[in-house]
Parts: sequence; C-alpha cells; structure tokens
Amino acid sequence: MNSKYSKENANDVVHHLEYNAERSHLIIPEYGRHLQKLIDQATKIEDDVERNKAAKYIIQVMGSLNPHLRDVPDFQHKLWDQIFIMSDFKLVADSPYPTPSREVLQLKPDVLSYPQNFPKYRYYGNNIKYMIDVANKWEDGDMKSALVKVIANHMKKSYLSWNKDTVKDDVIFEHLFELSDGKLNLIQSSEELLNTTDLLRTNKRVSNKILPVGQPKILSNKNTKTGKPNPIHKNQNRKPL
Repeated sequence: MNSKYSKENANDVVHHLEYNAERSHLIIPEYGRHLQKLIDQATKIEDDVERNKAAKYIIQVMGSLNPHLRDVPDFQHKLWDQIFIMSDFKLVADSPYPTPSREVLQLKPDVLSYPQNFPKYRYYGNNIKYMIDVANKWEDGDMKSALVKVIANHMKKSYLSWNKDTVKDDVIFEHLFELSDGKLNLIQSSEELLNTTDLLRTNKRVSNKILPVGQPKILSNKNTKTGKPNPIHKNQNRKPL
C-alpha cells in the first residue's frame, strides 16, 4: 500500500498537537505567527547575503499585509523597525535606516506638567485664570481696563452656564479680586456687566446649535421655495406587506 495513504495513529496525532499556551509570545500579534516564524528563521541564517535577502523578502510580505500604507511617508522605516523589534533585536541585516535599540524602545516619556487640578471656582476654568495673569502684567490704561471688563463679563457668562440663576456683579467682582490676588479691583467701581437675561439667552442659543450624536434633525413638511406643504406621495401611506 502506498505510504501516502497510510493511516495515521490517532494517539500520535493528539500527542503532537501544538497549543497556543505552549508557543512563544508574539511580540507584535497583528502580523500573526507565520511571519514571526519567518523572522525567527531569518535570524538563524549564518550567511550574510542570504540573511539580507530573507529580511528584504519579509519586509515585502509585511508591506503586502498593509497595502493602504504603502504611500505613507516613512512606512518602510516603520517596517524595518518592526522587523528588528519582532526579532528581539537579534536580527543582523543591512537596513537603509538606523537600527533601533532596546533602550530607546523602553524609554518612558517625561511627565507632563498639568495645570491646577483643583481650582476653587471650577466653573470659570483655567483659561480665565490665564487671562487674569496676563492682565496683571499689563500696565494701567484703557487697554487694561477694557481687558478686565471683558474678563469679568466672561466670568459672569461662565458662572451662568453652570449655575442657572441670576448673579450679582458684586459676586463676580469679588471672585475677580480673589483670583487676581487683589490686583484687579472692581468692587468699588461703577462698572456694570452685561445683563443676566442676555447672557442666558446667548448660552441657550449656543447650546441649541450642538445636537447630541445620533439625534435626527426635524425636517419640515413645507416647501422651502413656495412655503406650501409638500404633496404626499402616493405610496407614502402604503401598508407594509
């Protein structure tokens, strides 16, 4: 009987099963295990010429897996970096780009300097505090007075955005005096801020322009040119089958 059609032993087949838990860890799982095995085989090739040929062939296979990125700048550079990373930096090949190192890959970014996390008046936001700091550095004059008034009006608008109630100008002036460390004092001045009703109307108008995601727009049944109702289509009231 031909050996090609010889019956295999069921116990041998079960014994040689390969489970994922017993396999090596995939460094970049997106490329799959077959490509990882190709890189492992290329790493073990002793001849430099053959190893470079194998590395270039693997780069072509990696590029074919992402054809939509072929025209992206530095895409080849990214593939060469990934092939070295997937080889655990053991592959020795002539790359047209600088070879990455394990130390650079494991570098951690610097900690970002976040702004104040717990401001006293959170409804004003951090931008108001930045504007107040800028106004403190300006010299006294008409420009500074105009800027301070704009800041106070914006503070009142922000206050009403989060607190749906009327607010007196004296409260805004006290908050401005406190946030500016006593440098911007409008408490004893005769300045009047914008009317609360106008600010609430402006806030409502802005909020109505932003529709929630997925909310359909209400279409009118009137013709925009004639102003008359659109005619009902003859199949509009047709019952479903």
